[in-house]
Amino acid sequence: MNARTYEVRTYGCQMNVHDSERLAGLLEDAGYTRAGDGATADVVVLNTCAVRENADNKLYGNLGHLASVKAARDGMQIAVGGCLAQKDRSEITRRAPWVDVVFGTHNVGSLPALLDRARIEQEAQVEIVEALETFPSDLPSRRESPYAAWVAVSVGCNNTCTFCIVPALRGRERDRRPGDVLAEVQALVAEGVIEVTLLGQNVNAYGVEFGDRFAFGKLLRTVGAVEGLERVRFTSPHPRDFTDDVIDAMASTPTVMPQLHMPLQSGSDRVLRAMRRSYRQERYLGIVEKVREAMPHAAITTDIIVGFPGETDDDFEQTLHVVREARFASAFTFQYSKRPGTPAATMDDQVPPEVVRERYQRLASLVEEVAWAESLAFVSRDVEVLVAEGEGRKDGATHRLSGRARDNRLVHFSVPDGAERPRPGDLVTVRVSHAAPHHLVADGGTYALRRSRAGDAYERATTAPAAAAPGVLIGMPTVGAPAALPLADAAAPACGHA
Repeated sequence: MNARTYEVRTYGCQMNVHDSERLAGLLEDAGYTRAGDGATADVVVLNTCAVRENADNKLYGNLGHLASVKAARDGMQIAVGGCLAQKDRSEITRRAPWVDVVFGTHNVGSLPALLDRARIEQEAQVEIVEALETFPSDLPSRRESPYAAWVAVSVGCNNTCTFCIVPALRGRERDRRPGDVLAEVQALVAEGVIEVTLLGQNVNAYGVEFGDRFAFGKLLRTVGAVEGLERVRFTSPHPRDFTDDVIDAMASTPTVMPQLHMPLQSGSDRVLRAMRRSYRQERYLGIVEKVREAMPHAAITTDIIVGFPGETDDDFEQTLHVVREARFASAFTFQYSKRPGTPAATMDDQVPPEVVRERYQRLASLVEEVAWAESLAFVSRDVEVLVAEGEGRKDGATHRLSGRARDNRLVHFSVPDGAERPRPGDLVTVRVSHAAPHHLVADGGTYALRRSRAGDAYERATTAPAAAAPGVLIGMPTVGAPAALPLADAAAPACGHA
């Protein structure tokens, strides 16, 4: 009898990507195999997001499509997890009675048992718990990348931002012990990983649970010293919790990359107060200035919300001012949307949609203008690129390869005729010939390849008989307590709320 197959579809932030790797690991540990490209799986898992207004529409639209697929495939099961499942609970099976399993953010490890129970009892299983059962990082994982990985240092968030529903769905912050994080990183490096991204809803608040406000800076130094690890990143920090010690750790640890994603949300002190963001414009720009003093070439990126309730023209101009002053390498910009259950959804002075759209277009234009100017500074400069799989959407047509520079800029590069082609996970040094707002191009000039342990790991993972589909299955060591993404999500903010 052939093993049942599965597919996990991920929506939203890096924390969901991290959880999806655990869901895949759990299913493979339970005897399922990953469905091939284009094949209909026996089990389809939707790992959902609840941050944006259209999340509900996206979920139920996908479930509507899956209804006919399931009707034509005997024994197929559909499971819904993640933040939207935590929020909607039994509403999902009411609106989509063909769903077999609904599970929340706190009981990811229950999925295989819930699928078995639904199949045996022939009825939907809805299990939502209010507290974390097992830290997701302690679960088996099927990583999407042999050379780069997400490492969660905390889950949950203690903030009360008025626009954000995530703390209600992910719970209060829970921190992993430093030794557990280090054990996971060491295990990943032993598998061939050379880049890790430390992940948390409010990553630089790490240590609040065990009373050490300098714990994150210490963790950066400790992880950065792991032998064989070449790149360390983290996301997303909160300006309130940003200490000078973290800046020093970034600047003094060679493996910590010169990149910072720090959400702004608004440049207006008045709006920040209404958002319950416990910093002001001066504080934010002060951090940017200190980071640039310590790391002059650091790329700083951000998240910005346009049209928060009560936002005036002057408030919006303050946001534009911060964009010009901070010189962001890129920004995730969002039109404010109501989320039921958040204080902002019931605030007076909701900004008319047409005003929000006009401001959004002006902001997007300025962000692109600034980002382009920042990118142009790289023309004729050599950059080191970690070669990735699937980053460039047009690589097949242009015959270029793609990867990320040390500051996380996307770089598309050509391999000179006769030169050795790199593998995903290898590193190349190339000379930038062209700049665009959201990427760099390197055609001609410098080309130097450094084959790496990570490239070896990719080669093993993609040529071994067991590797019919990409991915690396790893179980965490008992002593302790991911991943190249599609282009649209590769640098996405962690829930867009930190």
